[in-house]
Amino acid sequence: MRGYLNHLYLIALGSNQRHPRYGAPRAILSAALEELSAANIDVLAQSHWIDSAPIGPSLRRYANGAAVISTGLSPRELLTELKQVEARFGRNNAGQRWRSRPLDLDIILWDKGFFSDEALTIPHAEFRGRFFVTGPAAEIAPDWRDPLTGFSLRQLHARLTRPRSLPR
Repeated sequence: MRGYLNHLYLIALGSNQRHPRYGAPRAILSAALEELSAANIDVLAQSHWIDSAPIGPSLRRYANGAAVISTGLSPRELLTELKQVEARFGRNNAGQRWRSRPLDLDIILWDKGFFSDEALTIPHAEFRGRFFVTGPAAEIAPDWRDPLTGFSLRQLHARLTRPRSLPR
């Protein structure tokens, strides 16, 4: 059921596989945001796209980014919508984790803090250790806070990317 109040969400976008209609991964991410807008999800801010090395067995580099969106959808309803968008872009969820994919959409944070059920946990469990999420997220929502750690997205990204001294 759609709520009468809109919620703000931070979503991460990724692609590392060409699409026959949209082309290269960066173009796929732009098309995905247009698809969300067509589904009455307001895209309030979007980051620049960045390139990152794959995690796991995939050999192709990723295009990644983040967006702040506004919608009356509950977290569970938004997850359903994001999975439908991924499917329309050719995502097949069967098989190996972290394999090449035309589109990956993840809910990272939302304005109500925590959410958890059998299919979804907000904040996203692994986002704190992924510069390709924290970097784009900090670009568009630097002061949003992780409800688990209390750190802002700017602080989380700085912790991942700060220079470290070499061991002696």
